[in-house]
Amino acid sequence: MPWLQLTLEATHSNSEQLSELLTQAGASAVTMQDAHDEPIFEPPPGSTPLWKELLLTGLFEADADMDAVLKSIEKGFGSLPNYTLNPLEDKDWIREWMDNFKPMPFGERLWICPSWHEPPQPDAVNIMLDPGMAFGTGTHPTTSLCLKWLDQHFHQPVDVIDYGCGSGILGIAASLLGSQRVYAVDLDPQALIATQANAEKNQVQNQIETLSVNEFNKKHPDLQCPLLLANILAAPLMELSSILAAHVLPGGHIVLSGILAEQADKVASCYKKWFELDEIEQEGDWIHISGTKKEVS
Repeated sequence: MPWLQLTLEATHSNSEQLSELLTQAGASAVTMQDAHDEPIFEPPPGSTPLWKELLLTGLFEADADMDAVLKSIEKGFGSLPNYTLNPLEDKDWIREWMDNFKPMPFGERLWICPSWHEPPQPDAVNIMLDPGMAFGTGTHPTTSLCLKWLDQHFHQPVDVIDYGCGSGILGIAASLLGSQRVYAVDLDPQALIATQANAEKNQVQNQIETLSVNEFNKKHPDLQCPLLLANILAAPLMELSSILAAHVLPGGHIVLSGILAEQADKVASCYKKWFELDEIEQEGDWIHISGTKKEVS
């Protein structure tokens, strides 16, 4: 069925009102989009950040009376914001989305494959993973950087902590590459559910223990592993530096991501006390930091 897209220019202060008016006027869905490529990184806990200027798009059936829709918005808002009205091509959007999500290689051994594709290299380390409710499908540079590090450096069957596991992609990759045990830790219960489901899909559920942060702290307060992965954000990485460092064995490795290039020095400075840091690698605007824990003197 064809559709019509009505897009209104809005601001942070009036977006909620205009969104409600679009819904009341019969929009089947309303989406928000940044009007000026204004990034939002690391919002305060509990906040719902929006851009200063944005575009609100309401999706209407093709036979909707758009003159009546515009009059309804004008009456409810007091004026009619700048707008555009365009037809939306009728497509099988699910099929379109699936066709655009294809197997992706990360280094020489690792592939991420959605369930509807056959692995291009059946003998490679293939992680079967579909986009879902938790962060981490390999498409973001922060995840990509960590996967490439694992592909290049992970060769021994050691225990791993995946701190901020998201979809479980890094822990699953480590398991498939030979890890004996992965401790997958996250604040978000949905992430733990996603990690468990993806671990089962990849038949490594017996190697991965999913834990909330509180559970991890209670069950494994003194755990040290040869490798700790933390793909979160710069602020929590800095705040947690002493805690994360304590969970790495001397001579072990740490891999940190979720860091913008301009944040690299600040994050690195928090870990230099415990780690000999490697050369920073960058992908787009993002970097990852890795290092080897210093031996106890």
